[in-house]
Amino acid sequence: MKIKMCLMAAMLVSGAALAATDHYLLRDDNHVQHLKINTVEDETTVTVDVDFEPNADEFGENACSATISGEAKAVAEDELLMKRRAEGEAHYCSLTIKLLPEGATIEQSEDCSYFVAGICRFSTDGKELLKIE
Repeated sequence: MKIKMCLMAAMLVSGAALAATDHYLLRDDNHVQHLKINTVEDETTVTVDVDFEPNADEFGENACSATISGEAKAVAEDELLMKRRAEGEAHYCSLTIKLLPEGATIEQSEDCSYFVAGICRFSTDGKELLKIE
């Protein structure tokens, strides 16, 4: 019985060593952007969710929320690229995620407008999402 318990504990520890999840957050007035990067062995999945309430300079705009996720590929040591195709469309949203020492930035392609509407966007416009420990 003790051997089985030790083997199960070793399997859990070894699996955890191959998996990592990092969270990043940016709050810019009433705009909140969250980035989650999940790595299991050599597969990386990225999820970006945004919740935007209009700021003072966006008077008359509607609140919006959006989420996009998919597999990401490393294009450089500190850069990930995620592409997601709009269902039923020939448009791809590409997110370029640059990892910084204590955060990340996101740039989006023009076709990401098929995934977000109004004032919402996945791009951080050069602002840094801070890594949450």
